[in-house]
Amino acid sequence: MTAKTTARGWDQAVVRCGRCGAELTATTEADYLKAVGVHNDAHAVWDRLNPIERDGITSILRIILSAPDLAAELLALADRPPTGGEDR
Repeated sequence: MTAKTTARGWDQAVVRCGRCGAELTATTEADYLKAVGVHNDAHAVWDRLNPIERDGITSILRIILSAPDLAAELLALADRPPTGGEDR
């Protein structure tokens, strides 16, 4: 006779941020830890920005996140050494 083995653990975790009310959902413990960590890091960065910087970064992220190819090209430009002549 063989025993049927079932997986132990959880199938989904949901946490609500006490600071902003965002609801994070994860299906694995690793995803949960990553989501909570990234969310906490976002709060830490946001808290360091003044209102003008917040508006600027929000505008930039809206453009870049809507166009991943643009983001890749901007990073490639940033990584190229200056060639003289024109400013980057």
